[in-house]
Amino acid sequence: MGTINLEKNIIDPKMMDKLVKKIKVKNVFNADVEVTNNSPLQMIGKGRQGAVFQYTDDICVKVFGNQEDCDREYYALSLGQHTNLFPKVHAKGKLYIAMDFVKGVDLREYLQSQPLTEELSAKLIQMLIVFKEIGYERIDHHKRQIYLQEDGSLKVIDVARTVWRDRVYPYPRKLLNSLGNDNKGIFLSHVQALSPELYEEWLHYIHMEELSREIYQVILNEALDEQAKEEKMQALKEESNKLLTLGNEKNYVVLLEGLMHKVFKEEWVKTMLARGEDPEKVIEKIDKYWDERELASMRVIEKSSKTETKKHKKAKFEGFPERKSRSGTKTKTKIMADSKSNSKSKSTKSSKSGQNIGKKAGSGRKQYIGAKKPA
Repeated sequence: MGTINLEKNIIDPKMMDKLVKKIKVKNVFNADVEVTNNSPLQMIGKGRQGAVFQYTDDICVKVFGNQEDCDREYYALSLGQHTNLFPKVHAKGKLYIAMDFVKGVDLREYLQSQPLTEELSAKLIQMLIVFKEIGYERIDHHKRQIYLQEDGSLKVIDVARTVWRDRVYPYPRKLLNSLGNDNKGIFLSHVQALSPELYEEWLHYIHMEELSREIYQVILNEALDEQAKEEKMQALKEESNKLLTLGNEKNYVVLLEGLMHKVFKEEWVKTMLARGEDPEKVIEKIDKYWDERELASMRVIEKSSKTETKKHKKAKFEGFPERKSRSGTKTKTKIMADSKSNSKSKSTKSSKSGQNIGKKAGSGRKQYIGAKKPA
């Protein structure tokens, strides 16, 4: 089988490569690998990424179905080689890793006949701390991959999925779920006693996960009940008609005029700012113009109810303030053609016209009376 020093566990890489070439490992989606073994090595177990073969009493060889999984596990093992938590790596090839054979009993088998003590829980917490310290991205592990040694220490195998993760979990959900409901509760009670703050944080994430499942079920039930969904959408469609405005011609005019007024005001202020004018004065003049324009409009409505033969001339806005000329002087700007006459008559006529126009402090703006559903 090649040159092997059983005392020092020295491996001949060339011989190892020849042996591994006689082993075919094929990955299967969501299942353990398929293995064809034409080597003299005995297979002692397999999983999702590879199969494990006995090389000597103290060394095993894990053969992978693809190089990425092999590189991934080798990297994860290398991060913890300075600790006693992981098997020692002896050699690596393109599709294999030769490492110490981990003996003892896995946590799954142990808990079938033994209780989960506070001492064991403390060791599991310490294991998670080591995961964090050496740089594992997923601070978690399944109980069947955790082995209890004769001296009571822990050894961990199959660590490929702890690194190169796109998504990680904020608490050890795989470990907790693998323990089962009873041991999960016992372990959490030990965590609460040893580290109350850590317990509260894990409990928070557990509750968030439970809430996410409940929300998912609600959404799923809504999606399954197509008839109820269709009825709900139809009801929403009918209710949305209350937001329509085009069916009420009187309110449409008021709303459209208000919208145009707002756009004009915003753009005019931008223009004045660009010209270096005082925007407060500009807004004051614009508001004054629109107030007087609307008052004039309301007077037309008042007079038209008495006679339809009279006509009313609306006030005109006669241009923008001019910028300074090159000579440094300003040209006079006429904001209102009838500003003087309007300012005098406004104070004397406001009390009379106010009875017919309606209540609105400081202006004669039209009131929006609400949209009516079209017939």
